[in-house]
Amino acid sequence: MSVDAYGPSSQSLTFYDTEEPDLLGADTQGSEYEFNLTLGSQTQTQGDPLDKTQPSHSQVTVNGDVEAEVEKVTETLGELQFEEEEDENAFYTKELPEWACRYCGIHDPASAVMCNVCHKWFCNGRGNTSGSHIINHLVRAKHKEVSLHKDGLVRDTVLECYACAVKNVFVLGFIPAKAESVVVLLCRQPCAAQSSLRDMNWDPEQWKPLINDRALLPWLVRVPSEAEQLRARQITAQQINKLEELWKENASATFDDLERPGVDEEPQQVCLRYEDGFQYQNIFGPLVKLEADYDKKLKESQTQDKIEVRWDIGLNKKICAYFTLAKTDGDMRLMHGDELRLRYLGDLHKPWSGVGHVIKIPDNFGEEVGIELKSNVGVPTDCRDKFVVDFVWKSTSFDRMQAALRKFAVDDSSVSPYIYHRLLGHVEIDELIFRHIHLPKQLSAPNLPTLNNSQQYALKHALQRPLSLIQGPPGTGKTVTSATIVYQLVKQTGGSVLVCAPSNTAVDQLTEKIHKTGLKVVRLCAKSREAIDSPVSFLALHNQIRNLEDNGELQKLQQLKEETGELSSADEKRYRMLKKQAEKTLLEAADVICCTCVGAGDPRLARLKFHSILIDESMQATEPECMVPVVLGAKQVILVGDHCQLGPVVMCKKASRAGLSQSLFERLVVLGIRPFRLTVQYRMHPQLAQFPSNFFYEGSLQNGVADADRTMKGVSFPWPQADKPQFFYVTSGQEEIAGSGTSYLNRTEASSVEKLVTRFLNSGVKPEQIGVITPYEGQRAYLVQYMQYQGPLNQKLYQRLEVASVDAFQGREKDLIIMSCVRSNEHQGIGFLSDPRRLNVALTRARYGIIIVGNPKVLSKQGLWNHLLHHFKEKKVLVEGPLNNLKESMMQFSKPKRLVNAANPGSHFMTTAMYDAREAMVPGSMYDRSGPINGATPQPSPYFRGPPYDMYGRAHDTLDYISTEHSQPGLSNLPVPVGMFMNMAHVPPRFYQQHQQALAARGGRVGGVGMRGNRAGSRKQTKNMGGAGAPQLSQPFSQDPSMQSYSQPGLTQGHLSQGMSGPGLSGLSQGLSQAELSQDSYMVDQFQSQTDGLLSQDSTYQGDRAFFTPASQTHHFSQPY
Repeated sequence: MSVDAYGPSSQSLTFYDTEEPDLLGADTQGSEYEFNLTLGSQTQTQGDPLDKTQPSHSQVTVNGDVEAEVEKVTETLGELQFEEEEDENAFYTKELPEWACRYCGIHDPASAVMCNVCHKWFCNGRGNTSGSHIINHLVRAKHKEVSLHKDGLVRDTVLECYACAVKNVFVLGFIPAKAESVVVLLCRQPCAAQSSLRDMNWDPEQWKPLINDRALLPWLVRVPSEAEQLRARQITAQQINKLEELWKENASATFDDLERPGVDEEPQQVCLRYEDGFQYQNIFGPLVKLEADYDKKLKESQTQDKIEVRWDIGLNKKICAYFTLAKTDGDMRLMHGDELRLRYLGDLHKPWSGVGHVIKIPDNFGEEVGIELKSNVGVPTDCRDKFVVDFVWKSTSFDRMQAALRKFAVDDSSVSPYIYHRLLGHVEIDELIFRHIHLPKQLSAPNLPTLNNSQQYALKHALQRPLSLIQGPPGTGKTVTSATIVYQLVKQTGGSVLVCAPSNTAVDQLTEKIHKTGLKVVRLCAKSREAIDSPVSFLALHNQIRNLEDNGELQKLQQLKEETGELSSADEKRYRMLKKQAEKTLLEAADVICCTCVGAGDPRLARLKFHSILIDESMQATEPECMVPVVLGAKQVILVGDHCQLGPVVMCKKASRAGLSQSLFERLVVLGIRPFRLTVQYRMHPQLAQFPSNFFYEGSLQNGVADADRTMKGVSFPWPQADKPQFFYVTSGQEEIAGSGTSYLNRTEASSVEKLVTRFLNSGVKPEQIGVITPYEGQRAYLVQYMQYQGPLNQKLYQRLEVASVDAFQGREKDLIIMSCVRSNEHQGIGFLSDPRRLNVALTRARYGIIIVGNPKVLSKQGLWNHLLHHFKEKKVLVEGPLNNLKESMMQFSKPKRLVNAANPGSHFMTTAMYDAREAMVPGSMYDRSGPINGATPQPSPYFRGPPYDMYGRAHDTLDYISTEHSQPGLSNLPVPVGMFMNMAHVPPRFYQQHQQALAARGGRVGGVGMRGNRAGSRKQTKNMGGAGAPQLSQPFSQDPSMQSYSQPGLTQGHLSQGMSGPGLSGLSQGLSQAELSQDSYMVDQFQSQTDGLLSQDSTYQGDRAFFTPASQTHHFSQPY
């Protein structure tokens, strides 16, 4: 941690010269060392330091002999000449030739390669990086063409495809020709894949890329020797990154410019807690601006010319243009509703420019992009070519985020005081419960499935709290639970509820479910998306206005506008007024308004206030994005998500590093707000659910489906184990850099995937049932092409198959999933394949079966993949060989290590970036939980003495974790559903004793009321936090009698699910013997004392919001459960 984190020093160090002889106060040296050294005290006042009468140097009196000796040595040193050092310096300072590597200075012509785009030279050496310098530059600058030096190994050979003359070095490879000394350069697709090559005696199977292991082949460009690389400038990957960023602004920048101030300026990091809304805005505002600037730059750089256009007229009489865009390497993805500008620059028509929004994007059936033009006036529909396409950047979403941050800081009515303090992370705020809520006995909603126990538990808590987090692991019915919560909120409050999600797809899914309950739902779309069809189009505001029965005048004007294209100014004014009135009426009458998070900043919602707000998929939204709906007057916020799945996408790396890619959900989990986890999964075959449950959810997922429900009838496929529809298919083909230079592909794996897909299609599976997942865009594009051109079946069958990235599959499912891992190399590692959240999403998309294709030797080097491969090996489903003769692989892996990462709340090992969780442990830092915030009384440290135990490591639902040593079926004979007991067996033993001491000190009271016994001051502070119209608040309520005794006959237990933990029920304590609970010695007392406060969030989990009065002065501890 930097010194700056502790603030500037209160006094600067000053060294005064002095004559005071004995300030050391002790004889620290023997008499043989007669050096009379004197040091001055910083605080001494006798004598002005600037007094000229004092000596100008500290006095050192040295024995005469020693003095003479020193002089002699000094003379000798002066005569020495350090030739080697001069040579080394000369390497940098002498005039280097123009072909010297711009990174390290190596200038051997045989090792030099020039980038054709920026005309800079680089060498083929790695230095301190994982790839050669030329490849590093090409990848980071997104350049693709190179030239060799005229004095190089193959002279100045032009690197281009022999057949089609393409010069992209990332797609070029060679095939040895008939004559041994000749090679032919061909591009990977389509030239090297053509069957006509065989007629020329060239074998396409022999094709190999020019780039291997992120360096050009050594027979093409020499790799500098180790000695040369050691003598050269030592440059790190971070310095290369900074240099490349600098070259974007100043092409002639040099290595020395990196030292200039301001070059490496990083934005302020996000915090765990904030003093107030102003600090919150001051940190997030610049990050949103960074992301906006990056997005603008990215979009405006995507202009493409020489575009050919096909014209059409849509059903709404609007003119549509269809054209094909060249594939870009950028991070940008075209989406429905994006705006494009089409310009004509030809001679057949006067210059024209028109804006339209995207209605069609490239897919397996075609690469065409379609836009619907806003105006039909003057469109050159008789012209076909010489068009230019520009991407129109809109600042709307970023402006709305900035406005929300400002409102949160300055407007007291934007959120209730309780939500305000909770979101800022102020720990002195007590947990509140709404008193006015009367829970109905029937906790389900009309036309939706009945909720299971964990769903009902989450629902009850969400209805009774101002702020709740609901964690929905894959397939646990998160959408149904959210829809039921919204239905109950409307019935309880009578006001309208705002429902948001980051993506339009997620909003549409939830809107559909809520509509089934019979509530009046309005789906608010962005104007650019009004023409795009969706399953809930009929609920969209613009369509509901069109169908209003008592609004004849508006309908006539609407019809006239559609037919003529425009209205007279008077009619236009009247039309807008009537439309605005109709929108206001519909929005005010709605029970539920659904929109995206950014859509909540729509001016049409500005005058409305929402008591309750639910944000679905909140893990995929950035914090400022979540704030857009929250600042619309929220007094109750429910965040639904899963911090063990993928987080938000942040394009700007600088903003991402500063913490913009951490979601609000994740930060609140780190702050100790326990999410209520849904624990019954209905998606996967129980065998498929086993690994994700044990590794990502501490073994807490139960199965709501049996093996028989998830077995494909009438499909003959050679699963290695008939009762386990999964296997890892061993391949060993090398990865290659994709044509974009920024992604990877693996041709061997692509071939294996095609064979698997073909086998499934031949056995009667429909293409729509299969999903092919790959983490890399390069492999996705290659797979689509490969299957369509190389697959033996009809091309249209492969077109109907979905091949997509892990991110694109989040929130969705398929019957069968085939995953291509791609990475297979010596030095490069496995990239973001090592992200546990990405792996979790990939493993949990399949309902009936999953096949992973990859190279176990490379993957097993990473801890989590090592566990997964061991899991497959134990199940005897790690296989190799042809599909019709699969054999168990004998490959051995190192023993899996226990994975621990206490800094992350996602799980006990996951490595996602939690930006300030680690710093929370530094005493005295701004994140220290024990320090005061806004003048509050300091809290005891949340870390107890004893074995190293970090509450952050288990901040997410520790109740559901079962350690392996306590996973025996000790409680399986109880006549109650497994999963309803608190299992604290994994807590370190010394913590048990502390817990019991605390119980003894406090009379054994563990209920929610007792937990706040020492917080009188805090309660006083929060007494009036609800604001003027806030509901009354009370202490936890008692358990609904209808929940006291029930069973779940439909649930089956996966591995490690016996003795399942979960929120306990007081009624379950009847009939439990002491012997059965002996391993959890304090649980009997706890059950007896929890009758009144059972469903309080605090009754089972306090985080750092409550603490025990220490039994003695030597113990300080909290109860992070």
